[in-house]
Amino acid sequence: MRRFVRWLIIAILNVIADIEVFDVENVPAGGGFVIATNHIGIIDIAMFHFQFNRYDMFIPVAEKWEKQAWIRFLGHELNFLFVDRFNPDLKALRRMIGLMEAGNSLVIAPEGTRSRTGALIEGKPGVAYLAARSGFPVVPVAITGTEDKVILANIKRLRKSKVTLKVGKPFTLPPIPPAGSAGKEKRDAALQGYTDLIMCQIAAILPERYRGIYADHPKLKELLSGQK
Repeated sequence: MRRFVRWLIIAILNVIADIEVFDVENVPAGGGFVIATNHIGIIDIAMFHFQFNRYDMFIPVAEKWEKQAWIRFLGHELNFLFVDRFNPDLKALRRMIGLMEAGNSLVIAPEGTRSRTGALIEGKPGVAYLAARSGFPVVPVAITGTEDKVILANIKRLRKSKVTLKVGKPFTLPPIPPAGSAGKEKRDAALQGYTDLIMCQIAAILPERYRGIYADHPKLKELLSGQK
């Protein structure tokens, strides 16, 4: 059943979209790692099953979708992890780290939800915490062309949408500073810096119109300058 579901996803994507993938060699061949991606449309999750025929990729999904029977079914076949986006979920965190320690990878959108504008919105610290706590590398991925309104409009016109998926180079984050009353401010500042770095790494491989609130971030300008 799992192979059939993945085959069906690939078949549907081939019908509705022309997909170009760039720099896929940046994805590690194995071992635990975090794929951090922007999130602009419902089909973003399917993009990873389209490109990577791997059963070691797990995708955290908001727990509200677990109430839908058909999504629960897909989640079983496509390695969804239903998590609470709004409250600390230590059980889910431990499970994610355990999966990576076992050689699996995680596909996560640091923004925590779809961007309604298509451009980057503020990243949440969860992904930075997970990557810094585990020590596993982060692989930035940029998706364009999957906005829901664009996909639906093109389907109505019987046109294929132009979609791209671009993979950046892996990087690691330093350990999180120790907790405690004296170190809380330093810890929070470090997590904010790590989050901004992850988002700017994604922004650096996105077209300018997709960079959103990170378009003028000093870290992004530094990364873009290093690409020249």
